[in-house]
Amino acid sequence: MEYRRLGSTGMYVSEITYGNWITHGSQVEAEAANKCVRAALELGITTLDTADVYAGTRAESVLGKALKGVKRESYELFTKVYWPTGTGKNDRGLSRKHIMESCNASLKRLKTDYVDLYQAHRFDFETPLEETLGAFDDLIRSGKVLYIGFSEWNAEQIAQALKIQDEKGYYRFISSQPQYSMLWRVIESQVVPLSEKEGIGQIVWSPIAQGVLTGKYLPGKKAPAGSRATDKKGGANMISGFMKDEILEKVQKLIPIAAKVDLSPAQLAIAWVLQNPNVSSAIIGATKPSQIKENVKASGVKLDKSIMDEIDGVLTGVVTTDPSKTVSPKPRA
Repeated sequence: MEYRRLGSTGMYVSEITYGNWITHGSQVEAEAANKCVRAALELGITTLDTADVYAGTRAESVLGKALKGVKRESYELFTKVYWPTGTGKNDRGLSRKHIMESCNASLKRLKTDYVDLYQAHRFDFETPLEETLGAFDDLIRSGKVLYIGFSEWNAEQIAQALKIQDEKGYYRFISSQPQYSMLWRVIESQVVPLSEKEGIGQIVWSPIAQGVLTGKYLPGKKAPAGSRATDKKGGANMISGFMKDEILEKVQKLIPIAAKVDLSPAQLAIAWVLQNPNVSSAIIGATKPSQIKENVKASGVKLDKSIMDEIDGVLTGVVTTDPSKTVSPKPRA
């Protein structure tokens, strides 16, 4: 495992982050989750990412139990706030009230006194940005949060926040958590250049496009039983955008490219996002330790320009690059 600085901070993160979005508390129960977390730590993954909303708050609880007895200083723990965690009007968004309440609840579930990174899970159009940023700053000053970031914000929203943080002397955002893969490159034209300029690192999710880039989904064929594409609770809706024969046909052509560099298709996909110098880490999920063992092999891989060009040539016509695809719910979720 290799490590990179998160943005311009002095904190290092593992190139591979272990995430428990649709696994812990949903697809994977406590015993299996515990094995996955332990395997991740043994393989050199020190960065773990979750969110209050995952599996209806159960994911944080499962992760907290899995980390019991692990030296707190030995890992970086990330979580998020924004999506509804209850039925009330204030059980969502980025108001000061919800941020403070959600952070305290996350700390209890995760069984820790602080999180290394606290992220705004989307942009909140119903809360003044100054209010959100003030609450985040207070959390850092209280010691409950060490760094702050955001997920799926566009360049205009990022710039607006940084301006307020600088004017008010608040701690700045240091990370961005966007979807990014060979097939989904919407951050490249605007978010990445701004982030490079402002010292913000990307912690990217879905580097294998919800599993599509593994090559296991075949054009014209039904999705394999038990796969994410068939799991209504585990991401079937999100993966549907990639489940088009045109895309699946081109993904099959990536398999020999992966073999050429002695990688599996999934390893190639993860290694591909790590070629971007603004990417600090790529998030992987897993339902069993063997998947983690395979995916960590993407760390430290250097892909020649000829391989990168070959990948681009194969995927011509099916790559999404439009920066306007980065959206947050309006009105608030």
